[in-house]
Amino acid sequence: MERQKHIADRGVNAAQELIHDVLQSTRKLMQMDIAYVTEFSAGYRVFRFIDSDLECAPVRVGDADPLEESYCARVADGRMPYIIHDTSANDEASCLPVTQRLAIGSHMAIPIYLSNGDIYGTFCCFSTKPDLTLGDSHIAAMRLFAGLISKALEREAARGFVFGDVRARVQRILDKRAYKIHYQPIVKLADDRIVGYEALARFDDDPTVPPDEWMRLAAQVGLRAALEYAVIQEALLGLSQLAEDVYLSLNISPETILEGDVARALDGLALHRLMLEITEHSNVEDYVRIAELLSPLREAGLRLAIDDAGAGFASFRHILKLQPDIIKLDRSLIQDIDRNVNSRALAAALCRFAEETGALIVAEGVESRSELQVLRDLQVDNAQGFLLGRPLPLPLRSA
Repeated sequence: MERQKHIADRGVNAAQELIHDVLQSTRKLMQMDIAYVTEFSAGYRVFRFIDSDLECAPVRVGDADPLEESYCARVADGRMPYIIHDTSANDEASCLPVTQRLAIGSHMAIPIYLSNGDIYGTFCCFSTKPDLTLGDSHIAAMRLFAGLISKALEREAARGFVFGDVRARVQRILDKRAYKIHYQPIVKLADDRIVGYEALARFDDDPTVPPDEWMRLAAQVGLRAALEYAVIQEALLGLSQLAEDVYLSLNISPETILEGDVARALDGLALHRLMLEITEHSNVEDYVRIAELLSPLREAGLRLAIDDAGAGFASFRHILKLQPDIIKLDRSLIQDIDRNVNSRALAAALCRFAEETGALIVAEGVESRSELQVLRDLQVDNAQGFLLGRPLPLPLRSA
């Protein structure tokens, strides 16, 4: 069973990576099913970081519930102990609806205090089964880990991305529609003809924050699907302004597809002119379900692309499991491909794979003529990058 990684994204920064590693280590050390960090905010506990090996985790990053109905509040104010070996034997725990809702059998929690003495939230883990082996040594480890988490959170605060403002900032983007779309051309190398455009979001709230990071932050507070669909709807407004013989490529994460609203978002549109790009370097939790959701749309003409091929193992799994129409070679593979033998060999292998499976290749991030020439020599189908055309808002300048 693949372990679920419920954080905004691996590698967002060292602080978040540290918290993720602490959660994973705690869960394994304590032999628990799930470990998480919550924040106390405006009368709610908000799940900020989660690590679980359950097939279907009962909570997700960004979920929130009333603080007073939680174990967290009771542990923080002393009404409940740090360790509950068997929730059915604890009068207060057995009466809380959350015990049944989350299937909590045994539970451990430690308050997280900041350096100024304020409480941030709690560091918790639980198992779906009772565990009578939990003891003082486990609590000592939890205290140590909680201290590490506190320091990491304060480093995050220094970046301005913690302590309650993230959700407000993302929600402000949604409410004000503080985003615009730039369209980058995708060129067929055989005749230098524009065959499509990729829709790329640009956010007005803070131009110093890259678009990918806004999406990761939105995921952290449970708003990624809302933000992705808002951007998609904005991008689709430009479809009528593009030539009839070109397609529009829309970025979407596996998690958003699994929300189940893709068909409704694309209802009534000319699907043969649209392509969905599966983004993210992370594992997909349910390939079968994604294939089921996309199958009727693909039968009606929608094309599917896998982004970032060559950047990591996850994109190759996406390709094998989802059988895309388009394989997009990551810009890290294309950069200096004219001088890097290994990159050229991998790109050539993917081209041959695409030929065997009936897929097309799109090379991303082309910035030099020497790179472009290598792609032509490899018989890459299509390409995009600053050399071929920068992302621009509508109306587009003539090619």
